[in-house]
Amino acid sequence: MSVGLSTVVASKDMTKDAMSVDHMYVTMVTAGQLFGISVLQVQDVLGPQRITSVPLAPSEVAGSLNLRGRIVTAIDMRIRLGLPPRPAGEPGMSVVVEHNDELYSLIVDRVGEVMKLPQADYEGNPSTLDAHWQDVSDGIFRLKDTLLVVLDVPRLLRQDRRNLA
Repeated sequence: MSVGLSTVVASKDMTKDAMSVDHMYVTMVTAGQLFGISVLQVQDVLGPQRITSVPLAPSEVAGSLNLRGRIVTAIDMRIRLGLPPRPAGEPGMSVVVEHNDELYSLIVDRVGEVMKLPQADYEGNPSTLDAHWQDVSDGIFRLKDTLLVVLDVPRLLRQDRRNLA
């Protein structure tokens, strides 16, 4: 079976197009570090919420909240990422994601803008990235003044490691 030249050219063009695709990320800041999650994974963005404590929950589980009749597990991203606690009086914001048919509220210091970033600028995790962050990161984008760490939601919420739910 022979492959025509047009098939090879089309295949190369498709690869080139895949590399030129832009991806959109909801950005958030925690302890001064910029993080991003694909907009396709974000269900909602919330301001400060009343969170109910959950007895005997892991330390990164801040508690639970009610979102339109659904119980949502609230994860303190500072604790989950091994960062210092949020200063008293700073309530934070929530980025709601769904994983394994459960909703999770990722409590961050603030939510930024939605950024459209070219796939060609995406890099895997550098070896210098903290090992704890490498475990929950999918890669990075080097922006003009900062580094955007792309969070991998399934690995961030991996239950076999942290018993989050």
